[in-house]
Amino acid sequence: MKTILLLLFFSLPVFSQSADDELINPKELIPDLVVDLRYTANDHYFLNLPNGDVKLPKFYTNNETLVILRAAKMLKTAQDSLRNIKSFNGNSYPEGIGLKIWDGYRPRSVQYLLFEIFPNPVYVADPNSGSMHNRGGAIDLTLIDLSTGEELEMPTEFDDFSDAAGLGYNDLPQHIVNNREMLKSVMQYAGFLTYSAEWWHYNVPGANTYPLRDYQLK
Repeated sequence: MKTILLLLFFSLPVFSQSADDELINPKELIPDLVVDLRYTANDHYFLNLPNGDVKLPKFYTNNETLVILRAAKMLKTAQDSLRNIKSFNGNSYPEGIGLKIWDGYRPRSVQYLLFEIFPNPVYVADPNSGSMHNRGGAIDLTLIDLSTGEELEMPTEFDDFSDAAGLGYNDLPQHIVNNREMLKSVMQYAGFLTYSAEWWHYNVPGANTYPLRDYQLK
């Protein structure tokens, strides 16, 4: 862990003042950020459940995400740190390590559909109270090799609602645990909070205090 923290050390960037709850495209601050919104696909997890009468479209039609400005600044802190890591876990990363976003801001109407399909509040927030994703303050993401775009191996796939997805699950090869802990360390270093049941989920502190939104991703 000490080695990971040393790898993450760097000078913090300076940002101009703006409304921290403004929704922005994080690539405006982080041009090399990779976005791969899983809910734009035809094969995401929620399309493979026994769904009864629920109609299941692609939840998004555009592979561009939004987050609140505060989250985008924190993501930049994480990406700037990871970019400086050229060797980790016995592997070389000539251009450093980077982030790949699987989901960011999520319209509240999509939250209602997700909860109708899978009404388990451990994994899908009740839309009546709203999700941190509906407020733009939560991100689902993983790590990639910036030189190849390949994902670093993690405990599970995205939206795997098994025990292995939990941050405390360690019955795994050590290199996978190390990758998960690297993601956790850099995101915490940038100021994000974890969610114990999902290794891929991070949110800004106080995310539930931001306004609920149903702005549609075009």
